[in-house]
This record gives sequence, C-alpha cells and structure tokens, in this order.
Amino acid sequence: MMKILKLNAISPVADDVFKGYEYSDKAENPDGIILRSFAMHEYPLGENLLAVARAGAGVNNIPIDKCTERGIVVFNTPGANANAVKELVLCELFLGGRKIVDGAAWAQSLKGQPDISKLVEKGKGKFVGQEIIGKKLGVIGLGAIGAMVANAALALGMEVVGYDPFLSIKSAWMIDRRVEFTADLNTVLKSCDFITVHVPLTPDTKGMFNKNTLALCKDGVVIINNSRGDLVVSSDMADAVAEGKVSRYITDFPDETLLGKENILCVPHLGASTPEAEDNCAFMAAKQLTDYLENGNITNSVNYPAVSMPRASTARVCVHHHNIKEILSKILAVVSSQGINVAHMQDQSKGEYAYLILDLDDIPSEACLSMIKGIAGVIRVRKI
Repeated sequence: MMKILKLNAISPVADDVFKGYEYSDKAENPDGIILRSFAMHEYPLGENLLAVARAGAGVNNIPIDKCTERGIVVFNTPGANANAVKELVLCELFLGGRKIVDGAAWAQSLKGQPDISKLVEKGKGKFVGQEIIGKKLGVIGLGAIGAMVANAALALGMEVVGYDPFLSIKSAWMIDRRVEFTADLNTVLKSCDFITVHVPLTPDTKGMFNKNTLALCKDGVVIINNSRGDLVVSSDMADAVAEGKVSRYITDFPDETLLGKENILCVPHLGASTPEAEDNCAFMAAKQLTDYLENGNITNSVNYPAVSMPRASTARVCVHHHNIKEILSKILAVVSSQGINVAHMQDQSKGEYAYLILDLDDIPSEACLSMIKGIAGVIRVRKI
C-alpha cells in the first residue's frame, strides 16, 4: 500500500480520494506528500518520495530545485482558490476607496460617551472616501484570479487595463473583451487609480514594487497585493504611503515594517481561507497526486511538463530525464534490445528537464530498467 503524508491539516474531501492509501500525518517514508503552507526547505526527502502536492497555488515553501533534480514532481492547484481570492480583492477595492475600517474602529471608540449620534455626525467627515465606479483598475497578471477580478471589476463599473506578458490562451478566452490590454507595465503604473497584482514570486518579480516603480505610479493610487509579500519592498511601500504617493496599501501578508502604519491595511493571509477554496484545493491536489502515483500522468506540475496518456497496454514505464540530445533514442534502443514493443509514448520537456511515458506490450525486466537508469541524463525510472 502506498503512503501519503499530510504536512498540514487538509480538507476531508481528500479522504475519499486517498482511499486505498495509507494516509495520515504520521506516514513514514511516504510515496507522496500533500501540504498547504508547511515549510519544506529543511524537510528530508525520502527515497520513496515520488511527488509533492500543494493544495494551493504558491510553492515557495517547497524546495523545487532539489525535488526536480531527484525526479520528484511538484504539483499545485492553480485556479482552485480563484473565486475566494477574487472576492477578497473586491472587498479590498471598497476598503481602499472608502475608509470603512478606520471609521468602524473610531465608531467603536465612542462606546460609553453621551450623545453618540451627534459625535458621529461631527466626526464622520474624517472618513470621507471615494467610489470605485468610473475609476481605472490595473490588473497585473491575468491568470485564473486576475481574469476573474478583471471581469468582476468591469461589472462594478470600473475601467480595467490588464498586463500579462505570459497570458495563456485559456485565460484570454475567460477575459471580457472590454478589458484593455497593454504590453507595457508602466502604462498600468502611470494611469491607474487602483492596482491589484496577481503574479507568482520568481527572481524576476521579487521586489517588483520598489521605490523606482512606485515613483512611476499615479499620485494617490491604491495598491492591493494578495499574491506574495516579497513582490513588494515593504520599506519602500511604507515610505510611499507616508508621503501620500500611495493613498492606501492593502496586503494579505503582514510584516513588521507594515504593521501599525496609517493607511496600510494588513490582512492575516485570508485569500484562500474559505471552506469552499480549501475543499477545491484539497480535491484537486489529491486527484493530481493519485493520478501520478497510479498512472504516471502529470497535470499542473511546476517543475515537470504536462504529460498524460490513458492506460492501454501491459506495462507503463515513466522516465524523468534531462532535456538533452539523443537520450530518447537511447532509451528506446534499450527497450528494443529486450524485444519489447512500444505501444504508445509521450515525451515532453520543460526547460532543462523532460518526462517520458512508455506504454509497453510486455513487462520489462529489472535488468531492462537498470539499463535505462544507467543512461547518462536519466534521473529516475519507474515501472507502474
């Protein structure tokens, strides 16, 4: 029986998917791991470990490079929590325009004072805000979440301009044709009243909001970040807010620099904190993990290419390998030398790495598998 280790509390919807597996938070030397935010960078990767499934989109808590080098597939669940994050962004658009949080906190402070209604009428002028209708929203990143935010903002009467140099065909079809697209990030920064960011944290995006980019922004802009804290240089953002360049910064990622600052609203990482999102993420992660363990199919991996084939023959062999010349022909030559016919195959690459599924008409011997493992550039071989 294969073992699945959960490193965080996972929605019970995963329990049914993992029937037939040993599934617990105490599984030793597991074949698969499912987690949410557990920090894995110092976590030992056992010899049996084949895959890690993140019930969520962000994977900066997982040692991607180390996993890739060992042929461990890392999955995430893009889009599973998209509606939850979209709804939080919509809430934050209103909070960015209207001083609702500040006003409510002030109203609470009036408890016990005489003639509260007069105090309210006298003091409410401090909390005057702006409506979002007719304002321009810049959406940086038009994946599942960004596309939903763009469409919803249009429905609220905002103008929307989107920026995404890596826009997928799938996402493009989801986006309302009234959304204006730009290939220039500076267009978003200079023209938008509100900006919301929906990009992954990479070496290229880390610190993308810094003193230089913030200086380009329209005066009084509201910036919303529900993607990753490190997309923003917190000290630079705090300075921009203090100077009034940014009228309000709302983030799902509190840190010491941002907390306690006027016009900075820190939300305690609530983007995907709904039971619906947790169920969606858990189910999607569990299905992807079991499909890989049972069939070798890869869907929504961050480190290996998408490869999927229906099972249709006696044996299946899965090979992780470096994306180098002639390696595929060498693998096929080994199979042929054993008198085994290849019924179906798929080989796809992603950067420096590739993944091969071979469906064979006969069961390969351990000697055959060892010969494949011995080919230079082969990382891992698995018979299913």
